[in-house]
Amino acid sequence: MEATKTEEKPKINEIYTQIEEMEHEQLVICYDKPTGLKAIIAIHNTVLGPSLGGTRMWHYTNEADAIKDVLRLSRGMTFKASISGLNIGGGKAVLIGKPSLKSEAYLRRFGRFIESLGGRYTTAEDMNTHTADMEYIAMETRHVTGLPENKGGGGDPSPVTAYGTYLGIKAAAKRAYGNDSLEGKKILIQGAGQVGKHLAKHLSKENAVLMVTDIDSEKAAKVAAANKGKVVKADTIHEIPMDIYAPCAMGGQLNDTSIPLLSCDIVAGAANNQLEDEQKHGQMLLDHGILYAPDFLINAGGLMNVYQEYQGNYSKTLALEKAEKIYGTSLEVFNLASSRGISPHEAALHKAVKRIQDIGQLKMSW
Repeated sequence: MEATKTEEKPKINEIYTQIEEMEHEQLVICYDKPTGLKAIIAIHNTVLGPSLGGTRMWHYTNEADAIKDVLRLSRGMTFKASISGLNIGGGKAVLIGKPSLKSEAYLRRFGRFIESLGGRYTTAEDMNTHTADMEYIAMETRHVTGLPENKGGGGDPSPVTAYGTYLGIKAAAKRAYGNDSLEGKKILIQGAGQVGKHLAKHLSKENAVLMVTDIDSEKAAKVAAANKGKVVKADTIHEIPMDIYAPCAMGGQLNDTSIPLLSCDIVAGAANNQLEDEQKHGQMLLDHGILYAPDFLINAGGLMNVYQEYQGNYSKTLALEKAEKIYGTSLEVFNLASSRGISPHEAALHKAVKRIQDIGQLKMSW
């Protein structure tokens, strides 16, 4: 009998094909029957240093989707660290299942898997994981960041992610409109999670006209109400007139179907892997006259925040100072893209890869 989609599993040769195509160093499959833990850790590139990246928890349809997600996310972390000038590599982890699965034993078991990698991967929080989860993980490994401030950590990194994204939006406005004022600009935030919530505050202070959408209508309503915005339906957002579209939820929202429907000047948000196909859809946005702020560039604030903690001398001030550089780097990328006649995504990728290649001539991988 033919397997249904939910029963599909990636074949070993298909996994190696993906690893080869995206140039990963290591993929770790973790399983613990007593706790129900199913985790995947991906280490993409460690030329700049040991890998650092958050742990995402999601109820994936199948293992193939989870592997695809963790491979893309970890690859994005490599470029995020590189273009931000950080001396770390790209890694990521995913926990397969609903957040209700989490327990002390579950998270500590995951911590042991991280510890077994000997420092090649350090984790932090991401979608559906929090500072409290990092405390449990830290009971079994020292390779963890995003700990509460009262434990010497940097706490929730999402405010810094939002701040950097906000500066990236302003840089895109500067490029598109000649000045970076967001007053009166119609901005749609897709995703009312922690980052979307903090981003809305920054945009509201500039008197932007805010629209908010989320699959959780209550979350969207709270964020909209707190920032003088309005809620729009999640299934119609690509057809809504707006100046700036800020994806802050799951990736892959920019694709063959959605891009032709967009009526905005700028796409700039905090979601990872916004382009379903990097080359094709980055170029498609350019062809449609839409300025795209590369996600791994403008959403790097959270990584900058946990990097400060990773170095052992956490300072919120220093983390914010690093995030402020996103504005200038974004303008550099837009100028490079324009001068070469390429998409901003391709320009940002070129800048990130060049640094890795340059440093790679000086030392071996970790």
